[in-house]
Amino acid sequence: MLESRKLGSQGLEVSELGLGCMGMSQWYGATDDQESIATVHRALELGYTLFDTAEAYGPYDNEELLGRALKGRRERAVIATKFGFPMKLKDGTTAEADSRPEHIVEVVEASLKRLDTDYIDVLYQHRVDPKVPIEDVVGAMADLVEQGKVRYIGLCEAGERTIRRAHAVHPLSVVQSEFSVWERNLEDGVLPLLRELGIGLVGFCPLGRGFLTGGVKRAEEYPEDDFRHHDPRLQGANYDQNMAIAATVRRLAELRGLTPAQLAIAWALHQGEDIVPIPGTKRRTYLEENTRAATVTLDADTLAEIEAAVRADLVAGPRYNERMMAYIDR
Repeated sequence: MLESRKLGSQGLEVSELGLGCMGMSQWYGATDDQESIATVHRALELGYTLFDTAEAYGPYDNEELLGRALKGRRERAVIATKFGFPMKLKDGTTAEADSRPEHIVEVVEASLKRLDTDYIDVLYQHRVDPKVPIEDVVGAMADLVEQGKVRYIGLCEAGERTIRRAHAVHPLSVVQSEFSVWERNLEDGVLPLLRELGIGLVGFCPLGRGFLTGGVKRAEEYPEDDFRHHDPRLQGANYDQNMAIAATVRRLAELRGLTPAQLAIAWALHQGEDIVPIPGTKRRTYLEENTRAATVTLDADTLAEIEAAVRADLVAGPRYNERMMAYIDR
């Protein structure tokens, strides 16, 4: 059974690993709702409490799926969902990112219905919206907390200045950003600030979108609707250079009787009690493999060896393409 970690100073407590649910509904190949629901149920059995979704996943399908999976089990789960991400809709049109206060209220009401619940445990702004002052965004989120529709609030992929301004309006419990031994851009600025302010970190993609497992293909081998098709780190010469890193991670894992995924997740867990990684999967097999990482102890020498093998200057290519990077707050 997983242990728990406290995030922020407002009382949020979750399992030391969370389950990222996005891939159950989009971007990573064929979906299987039956297996995904079984994976959520198995996660509950293993002690997971944090389940991460968003209106943009699907869009909308993932919240509905999670709502079905947690039917009759709601009290055992901490549901985190998000608003304010550009979405390609079913009719082929695009809904732009929208964090206007009145729209936040509309999204939360819709999310509550899809999730089949009367409260959201953690509400995130999915990406910082430069068109709307963060003070107005957090003010609207704080109103929802006051109304009992939301319990805790957070931001995703936010920069230091935005985090500080937001936290001054209403305390943030969490910030969610990409964080792994493969992607450590938070270490110099954002992570120290979170610790200064008493905010927890939820780290998505602790496996580098699967790259650290060594099991991903070249970008061009994935279909257009697969996120990995557009990943610069999987393209051309970047792929070749990065696969050498993945091979080193695999070697280090094998020396310790672990899978590469377990080594990568264990590294993330060792970065602080205020960090909760949320590896995503839609299959029970991988869920169980990932969960065993919580039993792994890495000494200082091993951590240093892992970090040396995956230094930032060795990683080839940006983590997003230009279109996606435009939504990253700096």
